[in-house]
Amino acid sequence: MSHTTGGAAPETARVQAAAAPPPPPPEEVIRPSGRWLAQVEAASGVKAGACFGCKKCSNGCPLTFAMDLHPYQVVRYLQLGQMQRLEGCRTIWLCASCQTCLTRCPNQVDLPRLMDFLKETMARRGQAVEEERTLLFHQLFLKGVAKRGRVFEGELMAGYLLKTGGAFGPEALANAKLGLIMFRKGRLKLLPARIKDRAWLKELFK
Repeated sequence: MSHTTGGAAPETARVQAAAAPPPPPPEEVIRPSGRWLAQVEAASGVKAGACFGCKKCSNGCPLTFAMDLHPYQVVRYLQLGQMQRLEGCRTIWLCASCQTCLTRCPNQVDLPRLMDFLKETMARRGQAVEEERTLLFHQLFLKGVAKRGRVFEGELMAGYLLKTGGAFGPEALANAKLGLIMFRKGRLKLLPARIKDRAWLKELFK
């Protein structure tokens, strides 16, 4: 009897060990790096290091409900040199540049300008973007500005709808009606306008 009991104990211990949950992974140690922050500030002209995390930008932002990171968190990751945390970030592409954050910021950190810089950086790196339509609109918008110095809404929306499928199918009729309403109210021009100083524009987009 004693022999049977002694053999069962090790077996029970093995079963319990197999059923036990795996140990939690070690916590990642974030090592701050000021090198990336300095590069971003120099390239964008935004003093992101002036942010002290009061969260006024995030509390006033009308789009935080759809963001994966709050605006102040984006800035904080930049301050820590954690650029990899921003790869694939939706917040960068959802920013509407309404400038509510800039108006509320006590240190005048120009977050809309910073978000635009990050959009360009991610696009150049070929980072996967969840908000592909937002990236497309951004590219078409800048293409129009580079061509004439002004955005021609008719060309912008036509290009966008053709590339996203909105010019065909059930959405086409609704988009056509909206375009007609905008035209009647003087919100949509038939011909594009250009700025006079084309040399300055060309230099700007070098």
